[in-house]
Amino acid sequence: MDHSHHEHMNHHSTHEIQDHTDHDKHAGHNPDMFKKKFWLSFVLTIPVLIFSQTIQELLNFTAPTFPGSEWIPAILGTFIFFYGGLVFLKSAKAELAAKQPGMMTLISLAITVAFIYSMAVTLGLDGMDFWWELATLVTIMLLGHWLEMASVMNAQGALKELAKLLPDEAELVTKDGTNTVSISSLRVGDVVLVRPGTAIPTDGEVIKGKSDVNESMLTGESKAVDKTVKSLVIGGTINGSGALTVKVTKVGDDTALAGIMKLVAEAQSSKSKTQIIADRAAFYLTFVAIAAAILTAIGWSLFSDQPTSFILERVVTVLVIACPHALGLAVPLVTAISTSLAAKNGLLVRQRMALESARNLDVILFDKTGTLTKGEQGVVDIVTDGVTAIELLTLAGSVELESEHPIAKAIVRYASENKSKLQSVKNFSAMSGRGAKATVNKKVVYVGGPRLVEELSASQPSRISEAYESASNDGKTVVYVVVNKKVLGAIMLADVIRPESKEAVRSLQESGKRVAMLTGDAKGVAAWVAKELGITEFFAEVLPEHKADVVKKLQADGSRVAMVGDGVNDAPALTQADVGIAIGAGTDVAIESAGIVLASSDPRGVAKIVILSKATYRKMVQNLFWGAGYNVVAIPLATGVTGFILSPALGAVFMSLSTIIVAVNAQFLRKLDLGVE
Repeated sequence: MDHSHHEHMNHHSTHEIQDHTDHDKHAGHNPDMFKKKFWLSFVLTIPVLIFSQTIQELLNFTAPTFPGSEWIPAILGTFIFFYGGLVFLKSAKAELAAKQPGMMTLISLAITVAFIYSMAVTLGLDGMDFWWELATLVTIMLLGHWLEMASVMNAQGALKELAKLLPDEAELVTKDGTNTVSISSLRVGDVVLVRPGTAIPTDGEVIKGKSDVNESMLTGESKAVDKTVKSLVIGGTINGSGALTVKVTKVGDDTALAGIMKLVAEAQSSKSKTQIIADRAAFYLTFVAIAAAILTAIGWSLFSDQPTSFILERVVTVLVIACPHALGLAVPLVTAISTSLAAKNGLLVRQRMALESARNLDVILFDKTGTLTKGEQGVVDIVTDGVTAIELLTLAGSVELESEHPIAKAIVRYASENKSKLQSVKNFSAMSGRGAKATVNKKVVYVGGPRLVEELSASQPSRISEAYESASNDGKTVVYVVVNKKVLGAIMLADVIRPESKEAVRSLQESGKRVAMLTGDAKGVAAWVAKELGITEFFAEVLPEHKADVVKKLQADGSRVAMVGDGVNDAPALTQADVGIAIGAGTDVAIESAGIVLASSDPRGVAKIVILSKATYRKMVQNLFWGAGYNVVAIPLATGVTGFILSPALGAVFMSLSTIIVAVNAQFLRKLDLGVE
């Protein structure tokens, strides 16, 4: 992969994210430009106000006059129109070219009418000029835009940060030591050295060393994750206190980070239902405003003896006030903030529709293996007779230390986690299909399954045989420890339930959701896991190709179903579900069938999705209410039919207020606590 390609990977995605949010309405403008335009227009608006006849009469003061002072409002007003207003005119042109008149068209219509009318009055037309209204309107519009874009930019900040996580260089391990190379020159199979405290350069597998790695920026998981030989590491995460030697497994566009940025870009460009409503509202408001302006002109002309200047002022006011500015900002701001809030919590939203509909879910269907459980055998219970559990573990672990069998490895792992002092053994021999034996402290110890006990015709205390009966009903594997033809104890193993699963199921049930479980495993195993987690509804022995049918069955009564799976053979079911959630995909983010991806393997993330979905929707509805409600009240006032004559300037102030309320209201979403550990 060449350098330019890497640059493309590292920076392209973030630009894509930014561009999308801007291109519809602002053609890629940035907040700094609006900030600059706002301040200059603001400074120039002050003399326009001071030298305006209307303001002098309103506030009862007289401005100093000097030759040419009467031209100040016209000259500065014209400058403000072109300097501050041109940006809106350009965007309006783009909207009209796309046959989608909206926000920009309305703003442009208002300022153009005000400009032409005021210029005509200055050059002799009978009437009252609108220079100060024009200047304040443009200035207030620029302020609204600056606020809007700054908020959108902040919301995307978290995603931009992702791109910065990757270091520029890596230490390549060579025959003669290490060599500093640029990340773009790394190839799959290269070996790199990651020193303590530095960022991991790309996705890989640890081949030497031991450390803890902070993956919170990708998974939202605050605890550092222990890494030893064979552990997978993700580019962009931060190495802790140990040095790691890592073999590169993925580079460039294939890395988890690139995948996440791609997902985020997709999410930013996928429209949500509420966004579609807001766009449609702006489209209709354009026609409402033009119709209201025409009716105002006709109405006042036919049914009153008001002068043309008054009628024109009403028309301008209607057009000024109809700008549904706040409406345009109502949804994008909330979505931008919620997407970045989600990313910080390890929830990667691929389709906004998925996040939006999560609040209405009725049933959460979990795939058992790898989702609620770890997908690996582990010790779940120990029954002993005459010895302590630690003694039993020490004997079993010492015998199994050399074995490669997965069950043996699980026992050794559990023994060492529980501080058992494993001893070196003599005369180890594997007994094919039955277990293993070895001499520990001059005692011959046998470790194996029920067949071994039969073969040795070992005596078995009743409490151990009872424990065996109930364990095998639950589908657990039982391993016995036998010394001198006597069974000292039994170790039960099963697919280990994730410690977070119980809390995940409980919190979903408490929020009124039905929780169901689906597995290809035997009924006994399914019943045991379901009982442990408090799940009453489960489907066992389901073949991978029938998983989607279970989802359909749950949907048959009109229930909205979320399917949560680890992505392995769950694709059809994830697609069939109303919301597909892929879990534990931190290293393989490109799960095409899921609407939301949980970067960590923590099933509690599902409850976070529901909380975020509800809060996001609530904010959008509030914002649409503030944005559209303003227009509903303001347009009739502007036409003058209510008897209260609303001036264009006051209209502009109201409109800016509604814009600021919407912007501030959206920011409150940042305070949302998703219950992150």
